[in-house]
Amino acid sequence: MMSEHHIDEVKKSVRIYITVFVALAALTVVTVAVSYFHLSLVAGIAVALFIATIKGSLVACYFMHLISEKKLIYAVLALTVVFFFSLLLLTLSGHHNTITGTQIVS
Repeated sequence: MMSEHHIDEVKKSVRIYITVFVALAALTVVTVAVSYFHLSLVAGIAVALFIATIKGSLVACYFMHLISEKKLIYAVLALTVVFFFSLLLLTLSGHHNTITGTQIVS
């Protein structure tokens, strides 16, 4: 038999999940709305990545329960972020440091 305390915890969790779902749906609407603003390519990508980062963080924190994990998980995630940005900077550096006489086809 469930205690009153357990029922309140379940109701609180359901309320959080519904709130996160509504936030994800609203951010999806924002993403679609931004696509109609005719932003430059760089600005459009930056805005899309910003919104996607927020949505991904919400999913990781609440649906994947990372918000209640121990600090070791955060250390592993921080290492992943460091590697991600290192690879991103390495790619951008390679794009700008082309050998003279060569072109990157885009």
